[in-house]
Amino acid sequence: MGLSAAAERRVVLDNHARLTTRLGGQLAADGTVLDFVVWPESSTDIDPFQDTAARETIDAAVRAVGVPLLVGAVVQVPGDPSRVANMGIVWDPSTGPGPSYVKRHPVPFGEYVPFRQQLGQLVDRFALVPRDFVSGQRAGVLAIGGATIGDIICFEVAYDSLVRDVVDQGAQLIVVQTNNATYGGSAQLGQQFAMSRIRAAENGRTVLVAATSGISAIIDPDGSVAASIGDGGAGILLGRVALRDDLTVATRWGAILEVGFIATALGALMWSAISAFRCRRERAMKTTAPFGILRRGRASSS
Repeated sequence: MGLSAAAERRVVLDNHARLTTRLGGQLAADGTVLDFVVWPESSTDIDPFQDTAARETIDAAVRAVGVPLLVGAVVQVPGDPSRVANMGIVWDPSTGPGPSYVKRHPVPFGEYVPFRQQLGQLVDRFALVPRDFVSGQRAGVLAIGGATIGDIICFEVAYDSLVRDVVDQGAQLIVVQTNNATYGGSAQLGQQFAMSRIRAAENGRTVLVAATSGISAIIDPDGSVAASIGDGGAGILLGRVALRDDLTVATRWGAILEVGFIATALGALMWSAISAFRCRRERAMKTTAPFGILRRGRASSS
């Protein structure tokens, strides 16, 4: 719980690997064939590109299920030990790590500290965020298991443009990798889950929510919940989901509509302000008593 959640990073990685290996055994026993598997955000806070044991753990888990796995990882930025990247990595059972997405909208004061040098001297708690996360530069459109997915990491689901980008660029379904440990026990868990349901209906896409802690779920394109795991429990969700290519009105015209609504709202506010000013001026004129000055001078004598 809280900002110290990363202190349990080896345990978190081992938990995901153990559950995935168990899934592999179940698949072999009943003959079920999967296309891909999704792990949550920060399912490994240990950089698998630098830590041999972490890489071997992930490799073994991926081979156990025999299909590509989307891994949520915290990765060291090359040449800069003070910065890291929050990534989704497509991990293939044969070739290992492949295409990846870097979170584009890291959370201020949670994943990085603005003006760290100045503010760090004033607020000791900023030391709980020891490294700054970098921002990714491209949309999270990834090919995995024969599908094109749009990877959204955690609270990025709150931003219209980030979700719209991946759908515009060909995502057939949306994946939300999240870790809500910082907000455990709060209303944020339900709030973010509601956002994921809205995104499904808004864009006409299946949404897969994979949470390290929080609510994991399979959400149908109409926003209904097909299956879910509540906060605090470990488990596996299996499902057959829709892949779609069509664009909804919200996806196709959403940005234009947003600008239009904002412009209309601003126009309405300006008209209201002008009308109010006119009304006040008219009332002031009506309540003022009319007056006049008449002066009759005396005729001069000659």
